Amino acid sequence: MIEQVPAYVSIIFLITSFVTVAILVSAIRRAGTDSVAAKLLLFVIPAWMIFQAVLASGGFYLNTTSVPPRMLLFGLLPALSLIIAYFIFARASFIETLPLAHLTLLHTIRIPVELVLSWLFAAGVVPEVMTFHGNNFDILSGITAPIVYFIAFRGGQVNTKLLAVWNVLALLLLTNIVVTAILCVPSPFQKLAFDQPNVAILYFPYIWLPTVIVPIVLFCHLASLWKIFRAKV
Repeated sequence: MIEQVPAYVSIIFLITSFVTVAILVSAIRRAGTDSVAAKLLLFVIPAWMIFQAVLASGGFYLNTTSVPPRMLLFGLLPALSLIIAYFIFARASFIETLPLAHLTLLHTIRIPVELVLSWLFAAGVVPEVMTFHGNNFDILSGITAPIVYFIAFRGGQVNTKLLAVWNVLALLLLTNIVVTAILCVPSPFQKLAFDQPNVAILYFPYIWLPTVIVPIVLFCHLASLWKIFRAKV
């Protein structure tokens, strides 16, 4: 089924994935790589990407009848658990040192992600509801990210109120598409899009959307809000 997706879509998605990771790595290096948390994350990210690529390429996620779903057990929960662990154990040593500007600009990658989803819908491997043709308005976060960056960081002062409001709204948009995507994946818990389910993420390279890109975007939102409310900007 994934063979019907045009090659350029996969290429653009691969580039988007690597750019997303590169921006996060740049933020980590800007903050400093002396902490154990920073060094660990710089190792975990590429290892995690390779692990997910191997699983998806081997057809591991094509078993959609297992309970709990393999995507949840081996893809989403480990990434979410790592984020939680960093907020428990590395708030001061790592999260509060990350540059807020990098965390904001990273969200521009949501523009090509949404374009890829639109093309995947045209290819028949994700449902319309997951695109901006349906109920997914996450592209607005990507479009507004550079605008918010320009306004919030000009004049030598950081507009934390603007950043706080924007991060909350963009986080809500992210939550909307993540919940929708989960309900569209073939599994015992599927509730939506039975005629054209969300099967693209079961394959490489699109497995990196729920296991790499979305966790990074989520982490950047949470880290930004933590820094803002802790006044660590």
